[in-house]
Amino acid sequence: MTTGKQSSRSPVAQQPLSQDMSAEMKALLAPTINSRSSWRELFILPLAAMFLAMLIGALIMMATSVAPTTILQSFIAMADGSVGSLHAISETLTAATPLVMAGLGIGLAFRAGLFNIGAEGQMIVGGLATAIVSFSITGLPIWLHLPLVLMVGLAIGAIYAAIAGLLKAATGAHEVISTIMLNLIAIRLLDYMLRQPFIQKEGRSDPISKAVLDTATLPRILEFLDGNLRLHGGIFIMLAAVAVIYWLLFRSKLGFAFRISGENPGAARYAGIRAGLTVVMAMAIAGALAGLAGATQVSGVLGRATPGFTAGIGFDAIAVALLGRSHPVGILLAGLLFGALEAGGRQMQVDAGVSIDMIGIIQALIIIFVAAPLLVRRIFPPLFRERRRGAEHHD
Repeated sequence: MTTGKQSSRSPVAQQPLSQDMSAEMKALLAPTINSRSSWRELFILPLAAMFLAMLIGALIMMATSVAPTTILQSFIAMADGSVGSLHAISETLTAATPLVMAGLGIGLAFRAGLFNIGAEGQMIVGGLATAIVSFSITGLPIWLHLPLVLMVGLAIGAIYAAIAGLLKAATGAHEVISTIMLNLIAIRLLDYMLRQPFIQKEGRSDPISKAVLDTATLPRILEFLDGNLRLHGGIFIMLAAVAVIYWLLFRSKLGFAFRISGENPGAARYAGIRAGLTVVMAMAIAGALAGLAGATQVSGVLGRATPGFTAGIGFDAIAVALLGRSHPVGILLAGLLFGALEAGGRQMQVDAGVSIDMIGIIQALIIIFVAAPLLVRRIFPPLFRERRRGAEHHD
């Protein structure tokens, strides 16, 4: 009977859908980098934005009486500190790993039409849970203990983010407000939990957790070359996450549901996609990635949980997702760029005496230019000439 209703409805109802939405559906199904204009949008635009941001950064330094030679020296030092040596590359990749994972979650939520501001809080709860499990459970081999702590961080991050999804689906609460509040709760929860006797390190009065056991520590993959190289196995988890999210978004039914819900909620409802379930699942997956980012920071870099151990990575990941145009490959490249800026900024401060705050200014300028693509196109018209011709022809 149900089949009969569906078959009687489809000739009338599905024909307008196929006529009106076919082009949009094809665009949604495509990986969005299948044309020259898309590649330019994904790569040329961020590069042009970065160039403009560094140019304005140089002008700001000149306006504050920094000598041109010092400005040049600072940029050279930044390049040297990010890719100039094996140690620099190790630091760049170490910084990029959590940025990319958290950025993937935020980008996936963007694709589903959700603005997940809560990656910072999701990283905190994921990392805290990882730290607790890492020293609370003893006697396990590393091949069992390490995956366990990472999965706990992933699961706690997913559950924490799903709260915002459930609130939106059930009550209509905007995810921006709820995730901001969940961030504040996570920050205070971390401070509170770190003072609990079963978590706080023995003999310390300041809030700091016990150390992560060796069996729950991500191995440093370049330690055989130099013991100071901090690059850890989380880089492989990050690359796997990029591949999985790419497949999920562009090769799976669930990813199609995310994208069509973000692009056209009306069409999603017409196609029978359950909006509430889609919101909760998108937020849960985004939180899982952020929680995994927090877990790798605790397990691979810090070795314990401390107040502010995320260092604002969850907020920086929003910029990474925007710069990467919410595409997994773009987010990977944007995360590498931000990792390079962070690693190079420290070298810039040491060699040229320019404050690392300049890196924050450059990052913000990059986002401003990426958020205003028309401005970049007008400044560099030759780089986007083909796209403009196509737009004029279309008009």
